[in-house]
Amino acid sequence: MTRGADSARGRASVPLVSDTHADKRPLLEGERTRLLARIDELTVGGVVDLEFDDDFADRGQVASEQGENRSLADALEAQLARVDAAIARLDDGTYGACIVCGGRIGADRLEAMPATDRCIDHATASPRRLGS
Repeated sequence: MTRGADSARGRASVPLVSDTHADKRPLLEGERTRLLARIDELTVGGVVDLEFDDDFADRGQVASEQGENRSLADALEAQLARVDAAIARLDDGTYGACIVCGGRIGADRLEAMPATDRCIDHATASPRRLGS
C-alpha cells in the first residue's frame, strides 16, 4: 500500500511504514506515561502550584520556582504532543515517513528519537529541535 494522495501533491509515493515499527508503540506509550506523570507532579489541573503559605518570607523565590516549573511543564507538554503525534502516525500508517518530504526516516534516527517526524535532511528545517 502506498500513500497515493501524497503523489498528487508532488511528494514521492512512499509505502506505509508503520507496520515495520510496531516495536516503537510500547516505547512511545511508556514515554507518554512517564511524561504525564512528570506533568502531574509539576501541576494541579494544568496549573503550576507550589504550596507555600501567603506569609512565606521569600515571595520572589516562590515566583521564580513557579516560573521554572511552568517552563519545565511547558517543555514536557510539548514532548507529550510529539509523542501523541507519533502514536497517531503509528495508527494511521505513516510512522517513519518524514512529514516534510515523505521519505523514510532512518532507523538509527527513529531509534534515538522515536517521536521524530522528520528525516535528518529536514530536522533542522524547523525551530523545534527536541524530538524532531
